[in-house]
Amino acid sequence: MNSYIPKDWRIWFALGVTFFWFCFLIIYIARNVGWGSFLDLPIEEMGTFLEGAFAFLAFLWLVVGLFIQQSVLAENNKELQRNNLHSEKQAHAIAATEMNARQETFFKIAESTHKQLGSIVGLLFLSSQGPAGNNSYTTEKLGEIWKQFAGGDSEIFSRLFLTMPGIATPGAPEIDFADLFYGTAIRRRHTDNFLVGFDRLVALAKGCDTDKIILDTLINSAHGLLNLMMRELHPDIKFEPIVGTDSIQYLDRMINVKIESS
Repeated sequence: MNSYIPKDWRIWFALGVTFFWFCFLIIYIARNVGWGSFLDLPIEEMGTFLEGAFAFLAFLWLVVGLFIQQSVLAENNKELQRNNLHSEKQAHAIAATEMNARQETFFKIAESTHKQLGSIVGLLFLSSQGPAGNNSYTTEKLGEIWKQFAGGDSEIFSRLFLTMPGIATPGAPEIDFADLFYGTAIRRRHTDNFLVGFDRLVALAKGCDTDKIILDTLINSAHGLLNLMMRELHPDIKFEPIVGTDSIQYLDRMINVKIESS
């Protein structure tokens, strides 16, 4: 019931003025014209009188209406701004939820892809270091490594490639990694399969990684470092570099922020 009562003070003001104006007209007619004479006026004269009498009220309510309309428009603009702000927050929330869903999907795919890449590197390691290759590892030793791989260490073969004497031991005989990766048709097929799988994983990571944290983790893992070696030594393809976070620029930016804040 209270919703029908006007809350704008200008309406109350206009109603008050209207009430006093009607009172003034009643008194004016009663004292100066007389109600009998007023009712006997010709229609043209009565019309002229009423037109002049109510012109003031028409102008008053026109001005009040304009002010009320401006107030309503201003309130509508504020409500529209609040709605836009709410919509913007809602859009950010939806985007964040979508990004989280894409990241969760990526981690599930990445887990299985890491195992697949690990098995590909395992076959490459077997082809180059096992009895079919240079026989650096016996069948029993390879069996133990495969058990570690089956136990969840999907990057064990990549680490073995990265820690070969030619890399990890100063003064050791240099190893021809180009031959290990591409020396035979079988090795090249394994290496190419690894490159394709890792490159697809990187592309998937870029789609759900706004700050390159996931990408940095990938390219600095054992698989990522081995992938870098394979890309650099590929005999036919000149790969574009996979660009992660520049640690020097990142640290310089942190230093500059600290200096500005102090």
